[in-house]
Amino acid sequence: MDHPKDPNLNEIHDFLVSLAFKAGDIINNALPETNDTGSKKNSADLVTEYDRAVEDMISTSLKEKYPNYDFHGEETYDQNRPLTDAPTFVVDPIDGTVNFVHGFPFACVSLGFAIGKIPTVGVVYNPSTKTLYSAIKGQGAYLNRETRLPLKGSNMEPLAGLTNALIAIEWGSDRSGINWETKVRTFEKLGQSKENGGAMVRSFRSLGSAALNLCAVADGTLDLYWEGGCWAWDVCAGWVILAEAGGIMVDGSPAGWEPRLDGRKYLAVRGSPNRVGQKELVEEFWSYIQGPLEY
Repeated sequence: MDHPKDPNLNEIHDFLVSLAFKAGDIINNALPETNDTGSKKNSADLVTEYDRAVEDMISTSLKEKYPNYDFHGEETYDQNRPLTDAPTFVVDPIDGTVNFVHGFPFACVSLGFAIGKIPTVGVVYNPSTKTLYSAIKGQGAYLNRETRLPLKGSNMEPLAGLTNALIAIEWGSDRSGINWETKVRTFEKLGQSKENGGAMVRSFRSLGSAALNLCAVADGTLDLYWEGGCWAWDVCAGWVILAEAGGIMVDGSPAGWEPRLDGRKYLAVRGSPNRVGQKELVEEFWSYIQGPLEY
């Protein structure tokens, strides 16, 4: 059994992969109906019985195999027990629940492991497409355990500014207040023509899953992903995969080059040969943010 200060990262990775496949079987056999427990904020904030069933299976399995490690999961989150520096499994049983309920095939299991609040192992599995992303800090990131990320490898094009960028954004379930206003005004500014003071980005995408957005940036099919309002369990696994694929994560608010795992504001940029254009793209994006993000 691992000592809390000396985790076997390869073993943890392989165990998380096995749990992801088990969770995928539960999800693929589900007939989702939302379960209104009174905890939902609105019609965009959904929880199903399968979210709870998957997290229960994962947490039970992890606590049996790794009793010395902490567990930080979406469905069992306790605001009185925040994320600590202890080795911790950071888990979202179904990231993309709205997609899951609607049958839109972009929902996944997101299984992360953090040490000192640093994402260290990540496994993201989309059971609808049978797509597995995984990474161990210092050991690279992979698609289906065989193809090293990014997908284009050394042939990936250098980053060339927002006008050439395909960007992931999400609307989130909070649809009022300062954060909503900042998001909407920023989306407008990013999409607006140069003649009208905008960035004129190439286009936007919304996969509906933070983990899958991060993996798409990691594999190089998206250039950038901006998010405010999601949680550590949404991004922990994808963060490792992104970093091991040569991408970078910074704060979703300007000038934050050292983002926190539990900071709730994130800006992810894909890899680029010799990291050309990464810093410049971050600074260009930050310049178009139209207000504060207060989380």
